[in-house]
Amino acid sequence: MTTVPVGEKLLTADEFLRLCEQRIIKGELVRGVVQETVSAGGEHSEIAAILSSAMIQHVRPLRLGRISTSDAGVWLERDPDTVREPDVAFFSAEKLPLDVKVRGFYEVVPDLVVEIQSPNDSPGYMAQRVAMWHGFGVPLVWAVYPVARTVAAHPLEGPAIIYTEDDTLDGGAVLPDFRCIVRDILDW
Repeated sequence: MTTVPVGEKLLTADEFLRLCEQRIIKGELVRGVVQETVSAGGEHSEIAAILSSAMIQHVRPLRLGRISTSDAGVWLERDPDTVREPDVAFFSAEKLPLDVKVRGFYEVVPDLVVEIQSPNDSPGYMAQRVAMWHGFGVPLVWAVYPVARTVAAHPLEGPAIIYTEDDTLDGGAVLPDFRCIVRDILDW
């Protein structure tokens, strides 16, 4: 249950979007309450850019779906509304047809989410993010750990697979035939 101080109203996703567009707030909306975020820094941003670029180069020619980054937001719950921001997300064309224009938040659950550990993110926080995405039904979550130089692939069912910097990250059944050497993601 969400606790809101007396007199404060829960925001809807539409109200939250307007505030984000006006650059009044930056963050996520969790059950109607804003959780502000701060910039995660250059390393985080560049890893997100490199990985999203590699994913786009694979996804677009094959018309498998679309890739988004954190500014898009994913509307996951209604009344009260929840909008979360994955660092990178893949939406399959089956789930979100390519001819559909998304003007506001995405309103379908991604097929794959990437969460990149920021300098202040604890391992527990990263585990919470993975569990949260799985709780909404995301089939695959990649947790990127820049300092440890690893990527943990967490399928919805089954054990995590840890990829070291010399390994080749693979999209499995969620992102067929996608391959990327972990070192290429981390060496920015």
